[in-house]
Amino acid sequence: MAAVGPASAGAPAPAGEDALGALLAGARARGAFLLRSVFDPPWAIHVRDEAPLTVLTMVRGEGWIVRDRRPPVRLRPGDLAVVRGPEPYTVADDPSTEPRVTVHPGQVTTDPSGAGLCVELHRGVRTWGERPDAAHALVSGTYQLPGEVSRRLLRTLPGVLLLTAEDWHSPLLPLLRDEMARDEPGQAAVLDRLLDLILIGALRAWFTRQGADAPAWYRAHGDPVVGPALGLLHADPARPWTVAALAAEAGVSRAVLARRFTELVGEPPMAYLTDWRLSLAADLLASSDATLAAVARQVGYGSAFALSAAFKRVRGLSPARHRDAVRAPGAGG
Repeated sequence: MAAVGPASAGAPAPAGEDALGALLAGARARGAFLLRSVFDPPWAIHVRDEAPLTVLTMVRGEGWIVRDRRPPVRLRPGDLAVVRGPEPYTVADDPSTEPRVTVHPGQVTTDPSGAGLCVELHRGVRTWGERPDAAHALVSGTYQLPGEVSRRLLRTLPGVLLLTAEDWHSPLLPLLRDEMARDEPGQAAVLDRLLDLILIGALRAWFTRQGADAPAWYRAHGDPVVGPALGLLHADPARPWTVAALAAEAGVSRAVLARRFTELVGEPPMAYLTDWRLSLAADLLASSDATLAAVARQVGYGSAFALSAAFKRVRGLSPARHRDAVRAPGAGG
């Protein structure tokens, strides 16, 4: 399965980094689960793996993404869908087709009676289904994102984000398909990075297309006052920021920055910074064995006690309980 890597979590971002880039910095696949599914119609796969994020694209044939109480989403060759979990969904040749396969947590697959199918449907390197040249072929890349930084991003996404082949064309999709057929040293790292690049490109295209409906922090990035301030907070969250210091760096008055920031982002600068610091702290706690004192220093708190108090006040549980919860067997990110 894919996992967020701790390498960059909490580390200072490049100066001036935008909000989307900072949020995606922690969402790096590590051993992502990539699979080419090949079936002849009728086919339907019920996905209950509880993964928080999956990227889907049809190579041959057409498919549909079906979720309870929501209109089905059509997926044609070249289209790209980003499906936000952990709610279950079905991918099928037709919305009315009954599932023949269920995908459980850990990518365990069974038929409707519960009999295992992993071995029976294995068709070669990262290929699974009926026959390699089946009429329909679907490529999927599944992330498991335990970090709070990633959750902050996921909260802004719809259940199914669709970019049609006409909306967005990426040369990386054919490259990903080609690389998936290889089994060479370092192949997993190559696939992870390709999947990351595809996801980043897709989200950037979608946010841009959303325009006024994009998240407030994304729209604010283009503001000449708030954009630089957001970049500064993301670049160096551990700095002992005040509104006055941030305004001085941004080249505006304290009053102008406070008013403009709150109008565009929906919360004052220091409230935004607190949430960002605690998101980084939660990510570090989930993905590393760093002590609470070390985490506190990395995200801008003077002591483990100060971080613990803020974490419990805002998130309702202690850092230790958060770490235990996200590392418990079966924790879904």
